[in-house]
Amino acid sequence: MSIAPARRFRVRLTILAVTLLAIGVVLSGQGKKLTTTEAKDHIGEQATVCGRVASGRYAATTRGKPTFLDLDKPYPGQLFTVLIWGENRAKFGAPEETYRNKNICVTGRIQDYRGEPEIIAADPAQLSTDSR
Repeated sequence: MSIAPARRFRVRLTILAVTLLAIGVVLSGQGKKLTTTEAKDHIGEQATVCGRVASGRYAATTRGKPTFLDLDKPYPGQLFTVLIWGENRAKFGAPEETYRNKNICVTGRIQDYRGEPEIIAADPAQLSTDSR
């Protein structure tokens, strides 16, 4: 009779350990801080990417009125892009001017657009200046 409670305890302990491990894996992805060159290897992941705004432009006449912040190298050789759609631009002011030549970090899901990594920023809380 004493074997059953011990076995139940081991099963519960194993379930607890697996659950804690899974939670740790999920949470660790949220804390990733990457360089612009590392970002291309993390497509589909939630992460923070940091770099210097080398160029920025507001494409007011383009569909969706996007604003592009190109990090570490200017367009067309950018290593990483922060994309802000026109519908969200007012929340950021004029980001192509505000962040020009500044080190910034952007947090979000890294996407691939025509072979280049990017994060779409919909909220200013996704962007922060980086004091490196």
